[in-house]
Amino acid sequence: MLLARWLKFNAVGATGIVVQLAVLALLKSGLGLNYLVATAIAVEIAVLNNFYWHVRWTWADRHAPLFVTLNRCLRFHLANGLLSLVSNLILMRLLVGRFHVPYLVANLIAIGLTAVANFVASEFFVFRHHKRPTATEQPGLNG
Repeated sequence: MLLARWLKFNAVGATGIVVQLAVLALLKSGLGLNYLVATAIAVEIAVLNNFYWHVRWTWADRHAPLFVTLNRCLRFHLANGLLSLVSNLILMRLLVGRFHVPYLVANLIAIGLTAVANFVASEFFVFRHHKRPTATEQPGLNG
């Protein structure tokens, strides 16, 4: 089951890469934004894309009520989003700013380096099994 989920996670991640690179290219080359600002915006859009597809497909077997899904979205941003954003900005600054690697190549390298950490965070923190409260745990039912 974990291997199947890992494969789905990477398939969703591949769509996120396409989204991230397309947004980065549009913002940097099309609109002339600074590569770090463009990277931050592109990462956020990719994070939202990935969360949507992880809920609908990768962890669809862990369906949860709306308030749990919103909590998962927050945890996804805190774990995967923050990790992706920080690592992308640091690596982009290093690879592009210091070593003059082309920005799209540098972004692919940054994405690849965070994939395993993002999966672990998703599996064990973001999409952990939601425990449904029993009748005795329901507020107002046990006096």
